[in-house]
Amino acid sequence: MAWTAGTAALVAVLPWAASGRLPAQLAIHWKFEDGAPDGSMPLWAASVFPALIWLGLAAVALLTLRRGAGSSTESPSPAPGGGWVAVTLLSAGALLIGAQASVVRANLDRADWHDARQPTFWLVATLAATVAGGIAGWLVSSRRRRAAAPAAQERPRGPVLRIPEGQRVVWLSRTVNPWLRLLAAVTGLVAAAAVVALVSGIAEPAQFWALFVPFTFASLAVAGCASVQARVSERGLEVAFGPFGWPVRRWSVADIESARTEDRTPAQVGGWGYRLSGLGTTVMLRRGQCLVIRTRVKGAEFAVSVDDAECGAALLNALRTPRSHGE
Repeated sequence: MAWTAGTAALVAVLPWAASGRLPAQLAIHWKFEDGAPDGSMPLWAASVFPALIWLGLAAVALLTLRRGAGSSTESPSPAPGGGWVAVTLLSAGALLIGAQASVVRANLDRADWHDARQPTFWLVATLAATVAGGIAGWLVSSRRRRAAAPAAQERPRGPVLRIPEGQRVVWLSRTVNPWLRLLAAVTGLVAAAAVVALVSGIAEPAQFWALFVPFTFASLAVAGCASVQARVSERGLEVAFGPFGWPVRRWSVADIESARTEDRTPAQVGGWGYRLSGLGTTVMLRRGQCLVIRTRVKGAEFAVSVDDAECGAALLNALRTPRSHGE
């Protein structure tokens, strides 16, 4: 939703932000042969119509995704069309933002729309951003499908204290903080708006860097702490951060002294996200039960707030106790 609303706002506001330097009519289409403009729109139409097209496309994509999710309520896996919806929204959004920035750039400081020239370089950059957005959407959706499949098939339903000889058990749990994800999206949109403003000629380089650097860093840092996936297997515990599952922290079974569950709150650990406190390291995405491990290195503790933490702790304890196998 943040991407949908932010893209619509950016596409609609961009021409108005430079309205003092634009003609009353904006060139919106150019001849392929000589690059001369052959179509125009009033400024208000060039602002409103692309935003409406985007909102209509996003509505269709989201309704398709919702119908797909409704038809697969018996299965815990993601809706079949989720991957294509993510690709469509990211790539189409990048295309519309880039196209709008190119239109503004081409008409900037022109007395008449007939004087605007085709912004070839920015169109190529827009196509590159569109492809990159589609790839990013596909990678995110593919990773979620891969994570959901073993979680549905192999995740134990209760505390596991015994592992039958010859069998392998995997426990997976994922937690997302929607407010942190929204904050990451908003700061990312500000960084994207800075790029668009520079491309369209509205912002100077000094203004661009003052906005782009801090908001990009904030978006990446918050996105990395907005979601987490914990996995327990014979290799030990793996905790992956962010939408792409990177970075990853790993502990082998031999490195873990004990595992337990514990209720923790943001007030106890000093806030949300990746926190260091007197309780050790805590990945706090929601208050309540956390999976807590105590390592053999100086007795350091690491906790992560995930669902079904008791099951993950029981499996870790079973894996590090040899006699639990085959009993």
